[in-house]
Amino acid sequence: MGSPWWENYERRDTFRCPDRSTVVLERNDSQASLLSGRERSTFFREASDAPGLRYRSGRLRIILEGDALTLEELPQRITCVRTEEV
Repeated sequence: MGSPWWENYERRDTFRCPDRSTVVLERNDSQASLLSGRERSTFFREASDAPGLRYRSGRLRIILEGDALTLEELPQRITCVRTEEV
């Protein structure tokens, strides 16, 4: 499953999570879409001086730093690692 063409995401990366599931992050400068199985969530870019790219949707935040993608809904945090596998 991919995002609609009109959302114009410039990057698409796959990440492996600790439970061995995979998620796909599609993003551009202002928003991101997180795909997990058949679920899709849209996030909007947060202005922040903290390291990494940060996107938020309600209470859920995603943080992209290098090859690590952190899914954060405090107090829970899950860090997934970039992979070339699907």
